Amino acid sequence: MADPEADPFLPYLEAYRRAVPDWEQRAVEANHRRTVGETGETDPRRLYLNLLKRALTGLTQAELRTATARPQDGEVELAPLDGELRERREYGADWPVEGQTMIGLDRLQSCIESVIADGVPGDVIETGVWRGGATIFMRGVLKAYGVADRLVWVADSFAGLPDPDPSSPADDDDWFHRVDYLAVSREQVQANFARYGLLDDRVRFLEGYFSETLPTLRGHTWSVLRLDGDQYRSTMDALENLYAGLSPGGYAIIDDYGAVKACSEAVDEFRRAREITEPLTWVDWSGVYWRKAA
Repeated sequence: MADPEADPFLPYLEAYRRAVPDWEQRAVEANHRRTVGETGETDPRRLYLNLLKRALTGLTQAELRTATARPQDGEVELAPLDGELRERREYGADWPVEGQTMIGLDRLQSCIESVIADGVPGDVIETGVWRGGATIFMRGVLKAYGVADRLVWVADSFAGLPDPDPSSPADDDDWFHRVDYLAVSREQVQANFARYGLLDDRVRFLEGYFSETLPTLRGHTWSVLRLDGDQYRSTMDALENLYAGLSPGGYAIIDDYGAVKACSEAVDEFRRAREITEPLTWVDWSGVYWRKAA
């Protein structure tokens, strides 16, 4: 059995298992069907996107490794990800060594397909991109569906997380800013886009801390917001600067809601202050979204 002190994901996974007892088994079964080709899927676009997701998560590799960071100093240890632990990669519950994303297989695709099908106007953005995998997938979805009138925005410091803001007590316990493993340069993210043939003029990079860069996007129109800032302040910066531009029918996706208390506090506070009543929908053990009402 995993040691809770050595496995930072374990307490959150256990809490979610208690709340939704059959979720994990259903997720594993669905992902297994995708792996062995039992979905009955014949649409070339969806077959491509399923393969793209598996490549971006590293699941096309014969052997997987996972990274575990120590909160006290941010040092990272690498270990094999095998046996039943391999399934964690499918629902975004480990830090990959191989692959360009840690969000798993199911936190994004349906939302983008929905705004395309429903004609919801606006670009798509991720705030906090790590190696760029989710934004690479965003561009892959748009390209697979022949969408040429939307941009993909890639917003990150490309230097890791900022030190906690003293004015945000919710971030007092943050330790992610100590983890160099989370700092990936803009050049590396661009190279990752290029590896998949998806670095083109429909991709925009916004470099810097959110408090400095996201105000420049006020008034922009969005169809999908994907927020992965970990901290209270980073999450609130994204919501305060971007949410007003989210089109009715668009999606706000919060990656860390179930995993980082500071993040959920920011989201709950923002929703209360703006009287947002659209229900939160759980995607998996950590991610949630809501769809903006008309």
